[in-house]
Amino acid sequence: MVAWFATSAAELTPTVIQAPDAPVRLDHAKILNVVDGEPAVLYYAATNLTDNDLEQFTVIAFIFDAEGTLRARQAAPGRRTLEKRTTKYSTMVLDVRPLTPTDRVVIGVDQAQRTESDKWWSAELEAPARAAAKK
Repeated sequence: MVAWFATSAAELTPTVIQAPDAPVRLDHAKILNVVDGEPAVLYYAATNLTDNDLEQFTVIAFIFDAEGTLRARQAAPGRRTLEKRTTKYSTMVLDVRPLTPTDRVVIGVDQAQRTESDKWWSAELEAPARAAAKK
């Protein structure tokens, strides 16, 4: 007999962190489809905080266990072309590690590139993620 246990998404609400000069803000983050044996899905809104179009940006998710130990990290490109001062909704499949009801997920934007530019904005978010997971 196989037993399936669904976990309420409210139990795994992600914590959003942001570098002070980040060009993208994440809001309305939720973790969906937390079902034993299936990958969870991170749903979020990304807002371009600048007066420039962004060609691309990267979302990073840190997964901590109940004791605050970092167990996994996963990065994925966000939506391409995020126009200036606009918001778009997107998802990220969290398939690097199955989530448990006691896990803590911390997310943020760690890279962004303006349209028609070779330069990338970047930030190191592991230390702020560790601090957020301990709260």
